Amino acid sequence: MATLFHDATLVCCDEQRRTLRGDLLVGDDGRIQALGPDIAAPPLARRVDCRGGWLLPSFVQTHIHLVQTLFRGLADDLLLLDWLRTRIWPLEAAHDEESTYWSARLGLTELLLGGTTSLLDMGSVRHTDSVFRACEEAGVRAFVGRAMMDLPNEAGLSEPTEASLRGACDEADRWHGRGRLRYAFAPRFVPSCSAELLTTVAQEARRRGCLVHTHASENRDEVALVRRMTGRDNVIYLHELGLSGPDVALAHCIHLSSDERALLAETGTRVLHCPSSNLKLGSGIAPIPELLEAGVHVSLGADGAPCNNRLDVFTEMRLAALIQKPRLGPTAMPASQVLGLATRAGAEALGLEAGVLAVGRLADLVLLDPEEPDVLPSPAPASGVVYAMTRSSVRGVWIDGERRVEGGRVLGWDLRETIEGVQSSLARVRGRAGL
Repeated sequence: MATLFHDATLVCCDEQRRTLRGDLLVGDDGRIQALGPDIAAPPLARRVDCRGGWLLPSFVQTHIHLVQTLFRGLADDLLLLDWLRTRIWPLEAAHDEESTYWSARLGLTELLLGGTTSLLDMGSVRHTDSVFRACEEAGVRAFVGRAMMDLPNEAGLSEPTEASLRGACDEADRWHGRGRLRYAFAPRFVPSCSAELLTTVAQEARRRGCLVHTHASENRDEVALVRRMTGRDNVIYLHELGLSGPDVALAHCIHLSSDERALLAETGTRVLHCPSSNLKLGSGIAPIPELLEAGVHVSLGADGAPCNNRLDVFTEMRLAALIQKPRLGPTAMPASQVLGLATRAGAEALGLEAGVLAVGRLADLVLLDPEEPDVLPSPAPASGVVYAMTRSSVRGVWIDGERRVEGGRVLGWDLRETIEGVQSSLARVRGRAGL
């Protein structure tokens, strides 16, 4: 059924950064049919009275770990490699199918309530189907893959090369293109993966039309470890194995050589910026203004709950804007540019026809309330969204024009059931992990 969003401030998030006052019409196919003043709607169209609220394309987060939501608060105040070895890998190894499902469901609840409807997620070595199951029930656009690890680690969270490749390919064949779901091959990072695994991932992902999602150059110790292992810098080594290009997404990219920056721009490889995680783990501040100036494609993600403690795109936008200003001056990373990273750029990174209010685009939408005390008067919506708003500003969320969030709750899911599933699962996982 067609839906008319009436009397909205339309924040288009297009390259022209247009803001219009008027209506937006969504057709039966879940795409935007018209926008502007005085749109005529079909007689039986549903009507959403926006009352001047800010209607935006819903947010896209391009680096998430839903399997880690269960571990929020269990891995604070640690360096990256210690954080992985002593907390995250043992906890992931202790997951079972149901605990993984409830961890993902909790994370998806948080994401939807905050206006995020599309995500690129990295699972763990096992139970990827449970993440897909939660995403399918939530109705989100999700790109998910197992965290492939074929080199041994202290937690025993790895598997033989052939088993890892076979498992990922089977999952891709099972889930890629199922409704709104897509598969993304997800080798964890160079220190966890053999050259054989990485090379074959590039081949198998392209054969199936899947993205590749991994981490690179997040932490100085990691960069030094990769150099000892390979004799190369991270991005150059991945490129030599075939892992560069618009179908490859690299989380973090904080510590880069000039050659790596040039390579990212030349190949169109995607960079996934996670400011909260980078700050909490003490990893550093990614040189995002310089990367953007060089033509590198950048989008935003919250990473996992144990390394930022919330999956909140408003926090990521605010920090992405603020952390560059002491270094480069107050004009660095203006609000309108940052809002584009959380909408249009995220959709581009995932190959989605979303992220912009325009005719023919997917009607994935978020309605925000500009009349809250901590937002008023904010005459420029981009400023209000990036610098002032929080998750409490979200009035409603739609995917394909169908409402998914209303009145501060996710439709179709019982919050109490989610809480109970999370609490019972956490007790099991902590007991197995001894944490």
